[in-house]
Amino acid sequence: MSILNEGIEKMQEYINWEKLERYLRSSISNLPNGKMEVQKFSEGYSNLTYLLRIDEWEGVLRRPPFGKVPPKAHDMEREYRMLEKVNPVFSFAPKPYVFHEDQDIMNKHFYVMEKKQGVVIDDKLPEDYGSSESAGPLISKNIIETLVQLQSIDYKKAGLENMGKPEGFMERQVTGWIKRYELSKTEDIRYLQELQDWLVTKLPKKSETTIVHNDFKLNNMVLDAKHPGKMVGVLDWELSTIGDPLSDLGSTVAYWGQAEDLDMGINIITNQSGFYSRREFIETYAKLSGRDVSEISYYVTFGFYKLAVILQQIHYRWKNGSIKDERFGTLNDAVKNLVEMANLTRSNQLL
Repeated sequence: MSILNEGIEKMQEYINWEKLERYLRSSISNLPNGKMEVQKFSEGYSNLTYLLRIDEWEGVLRRPPFGKVPPKAHDMEREYRMLEKVNPVFSFAPKPYVFHEDQDIMNKHFYVMEKKQGVVIDDKLPEDYGSSESAGPLISKNIIETLVQLQSIDYKKAGLENMGKPEGFMERQVTGWIKRYELSKTEDIRYLQELQDWLVTKLPKKSETTIVHNDFKLNNMVLDAKHPGKMVGVLDWELSTIGDPLSDLGSTVAYWGQAEDLDMGINIITNQSGFYSRREFIETYAKLSGRDVSEISYYVTFGFYKLAVILQQIHYRWKNGSIKDERFGTLNDAVKNLVEMANLTRSNQLL
């Protein structure tokens, strides 16, 4: 076996790569005979992701972070079962291959899924896409069409009725994220309490139930390497469930940065010319889905708030010394900006 990325050898006490390779060969048919290579995609407080390669075959391994994790967090089995149900009806979801929970291979449960071949856009466009003026509209419509397609799936026929609780979905989302913020609070932020109170008291009265990805953003999409208007894969199903489809729209629109935005603390590419504005994104979604989006300001406001909480949690870990990366020391400024953008959205000054 060959280890591709530097420093991964220190993980040997947690992951027995030789045993993993033997397990995969006994569980997945027709694997090539070459040696397995491993490349680490990510690490830290999210799930760990590794690329596994044997000659031309590639798979992706996902497992919880090393060390102690909160109860019910990083549930790889739930993510695996979700993909088992979603992949047959939504081929952009990676096909799951195997789930393993015995600790003879590593100290945590894990699963292996297919590797989607394409490009993930984070902070720059692939050269083959050309200018943002030409690629931006194609990417924008592609993302919207994919979201609408996902939400058009009959979740009951797909066997997903037990993968979430639609009743009270948004209320649980709002109270849960407020609790996360309170557990990671480091300073007082102007008008934050008013924002939280508004989110609690202005909950939408009606909602539809569909599959909810819960992290539907551009850098969780795999696009065709040559054609920006062609979707290949949708990644990161860790938080997926069933619930209100407009919650996904709201989060996607919040992440969909524009040129005039305050610093949001994340990489933004949709602020380039050619990409839809947030308003154009919402209008196109409404046209393609046929849904009433008259309350979308609520969902986008909540999308900004959720992103603020995510960055606040990272800043909190930096401040208490759990993580050392000095870039996280100024995330509190982005949190304040996101709270301001949420307040502007709820008062109909942003969209």
